[in-house]
Amino acid sequence: MFRGVHGVNIDGKGRLAVPARYRDWLQVHCAGNLVITIDTEERCLLVYPLPDWEPIQAKLEALPSFNPAARRVQRLIIGHATDLELDSAGRILLPAPLREYAGLDKKVLLMGQGKKFEIWDETRWNERREQYLDAMRDD
Repeated sequence: MFRGVHGVNIDGKGRLAVPARYRDWLQVHCAGNLVITIDTEERCLLVYPLPDWEPIQAKLEALPSFNPAARRVQRLIIGHATDLELDSAGRILLPAPLREYAGLDKKVLLMGQGKKFEIWDETRWNERREQYLDAMRDD
């Protein structure tokens, strides 16, 4: 179960250190095998342990391929899905095209969302969080 917001840095090679409190669990739950893809609603990335990703991919693949909206979702989410593996130091290498999509440079936030993490550019998340809070005050 992933929760909380963790500030982390991306190193010069595009690697991100997963918080230590999750590393052992990830090794047991999925042998450190993860899948990363884009979020189609926000400019952030989604990271799933492989066993939690597989049913999502199966549902996406089951969508009708002759439906243009379904094909767009399949192309974007499955098409960008990339297998990752925790290295011996507990890091994952974020693919350059996905870092570019999410505008990730140095300072990022790893945000727990239950069965997945979201990876946000720190500045982008701070702006989005303020928008969310403003919207809640207006409701």
